[in-house]
Amino acid sequence: MAHSLESLIDQIVQRAQQRGELDDLPSAGKPLVHPENPEEAVLLRLMKEADATSPVIVLRRQIIAAQDVLKTLAGDDERKAKMHQIAELQTKLAIEMEAFRKYG
Repeated sequence: MAHSLESLIDQIVQRAQQRGELDDLPSAGKPLVHPENPEEAVLLRLMKEADATSPVIVLRRQIIAAQDVLKTLAGDDERKAKMHQIAELQTKLAIEMEAFRKYG
């Protein structure tokens, strides 16, 4: 069974072809890439095009960077402050991950 928007989509594509808007596309003549997870494909593409990064990835990078700094610190007060910062980042990460699990 055809999708209800199929004829409209065909019309839009035909008009774009007539205006030459589809000429010389970088992926012309190449097969379409099928995403592993189609439900997230649009979101991931938009994030990539906007050079956006998931909060989970940002927090993980911050934790790794803070842990690297912690390894170089010698003073107890400095180490405690850095450990406190790492704990806060880990808490934020846990919250983000839980929100993702619940709400997607």
